[in-house]
Amino acid sequence: MAENNSVHWADIYADKIIREKGDKDIYTCASGITPSGTVHIGNFREIISVDLVCRALKRKGKKVRFIYSWDDYDVFRKVPKNMPNTELLTEYLRKPITLVPDTTEKSENYARANEVDVEEKLPILGINPEYLYQAERYRNNIYAEQIKIALMHKSEIIKILNQYRTEMLDDSWWPVSIFSRFTDRDNTTVLFWDGEYGLTYKDNDLNKEDTIDFRYTPYAKLHWRIDWPMRWVFEKVDFEPAGKDHHSQGGSFDTSREIVKLFGGEAPVSFRYDFISIKGRGGKISSSSGEVISISDVLEVYTPEVTRFLFAGTRPNTEFAISFDLDVLKIYEDFDNCERRYFGLLPVNEKKAENERRIYELSQVNLVPENEGYQISFRHLCNLLQIYEGDISAVLNSFKDIKENQKERLRQRCVCAWNWIRDFAPEDFRFSLVKTQNIKDKNNVFLFTDNDIKIIKKVVSVLKSGLKSNEQNDEKCTNESIEKVLAQRLYDCAEELGVEPSNLFLVIYRALINRDKGPKLATFILTIGIDRTAQILSSYI
Repeated sequence: MAENNSVHWADIYADKIIREKGDKDIYTCASGITPSGTVHIGNFREIISVDLVCRALKRKGKKVRFIYSWDDYDVFRKVPKNMPNTELLTEYLRKPITLVPDTTEKSENYARANEVDVEEKLPILGINPEYLYQAERYRNNIYAEQIKIALMHKSEIIKILNQYRTEMLDDSWWPVSIFSRFTDRDNTTVLFWDGEYGLTYKDNDLNKEDTIDFRYTPYAKLHWRIDWPMRWVFEKVDFEPAGKDHHSQGGSFDTSREIVKLFGGEAPVSFRYDFISIKGRGGKISSSSGEVISISDVLEVYTPEVTRFLFAGTRPNTEFAISFDLDVLKIYEDFDNCERRYFGLLPVNEKKAENERRIYELSQVNLVPENEGYQISFRHLCNLLQIYEGDISAVLNSFKDIKENQKERLRQRCVCAWNWIRDFAPEDFRFSLVKTQNIKDKNNVFLFTDNDIKIIKKVVSVLKSGLKSNEQNDEKCTNESIEKVLAQRLYDCAEELGVEPSNLFLVIYRALINRDKGPKLATFILTIGIDRTAQILSSYI
């Protein structure tokens, strides 16, 4: 393991937490969200940021509690577009989302369906927080004393909030909202607090008054800007990041750091994380509309380690894009280069070496593997998968030198690569080998002229005359000397036939994949296998 230096941003924040919060038996790191819709990859940035800091604290020998709050007692404000039976859901507007039915019929309620999606995926990424369900807590009255404290400090809270408001709050405002005992909706107005635990409110829908004792009834809830700092104190939170909207001037973090003092505590260490954009895939990130890119969507294309790498390798206050276009190739290449440097397969810039090692360590789901993954580029893997028509077992079996502890990692990458080819790769990146039984079918292949057939015959003769598959071993298709020899012979063929090399390449691509262009031809032929390539081309002669 690398020396315990603080070179990565997560380590720097771990030091800051220890310095500002003092030496503690256990440090509490927190995150959370309202499950008002699909939890998208932008929300995930907060989750993994906390996980990375937790790992950094543990590396320094500290005990850590990672809590994740589901704010499932928040109000159901908008029906997402991606939910079935929207007419039914509109009947539940302004009720707690934990009371809204799951019209997909996957879970017991709408909030729980969104929670389960995340709770099932996070362990795949090596993230295992302790979940706190706020609906359960509020409905079991565990915050009764905290609600009373907020009511006692009503005037101070109004003063704090008004520092950042253009429309001033007056004494008619209360730090709590109430769900009606009769309708479960929050269309209510607080009328009176008795100084203890009794709140009188009016149900505006029914024009009816009611009084509750919030020690025993589940209807009172603190407003967000009071609820957040209250829970900092209740859970003894030492660290919690927030998005740049919360960290904007006058945002919820500014007010919360003052309100938290009324509960007898102080704000946790925090930082602002930036937004994430999506490249190569339609849709705006918006939970309430249902137009989102979820954690599951990202794991379709990126292995868990590469997904973690995207976040571990980027400072939280930096915006970046998660790509589904050709940039996928570069992202995998960046991860592979980081891995190669970690295992000494590439030279390392000494100034960046320790940070790169930490990025690689933090990218792992669990422990750092004993050795590097199987060294094959994502682009080349995509070509192999298309040659084998998505047969992952055939691709894995083609690597004779793969180590046992590399197989599962490569299998996962194959699954992601095939998903990407199928769903996101540009059309001109995709191909399939022409089947020899279809070559005589004029509807399936190009019609070749006599000159084209001469080119095909010439290339077949080259392939059969000295470059045989057993000479280049067909293991990883990276034998540069064989590739150079083959490339030169293809150029020699073009010269001998008196045609431009580009014309020769076009004919061979059409014969092999029914397209005008494809991967670099010499490399492609070696990837297919010389014998197999010769067999396909010979079918035209």
